[in-house]
Amino acid sequence: MPDARVTCVSRQPRKQPHEGVTHLGGPGWKRTREQVIEAIEARRDTFHIIVGGQRSEIGVLNGPGGKYLRAYADNQWNDQLLSLPACI
Repeated sequence: MPDARVTCVSRQPRKQPHEGVTHLGGPGWKRTREQVIEAIEARRDTFHIIVGGQRSEIGVLNGPGGKYLRAYADNQWNDQLLSLPACI
């Protein structure tokens, strides 16, 4: 899965919403946040979302609670990952 489109996320309530993402998924696949972080850092896979016709890459950031995932487009981090529907 070299470049996977993320179409849903699973979350748990957190003070920092990005740190609450537990799983990401797409057509025919679902991975834990940790698996996605590991794949990105090892440069095995890339992940992206498309919201409003615009592609945003998924990247890894370090926060007070550890590593988390966030979307990036137009030279800035954005909250579009959190706008995706819940994975079923």
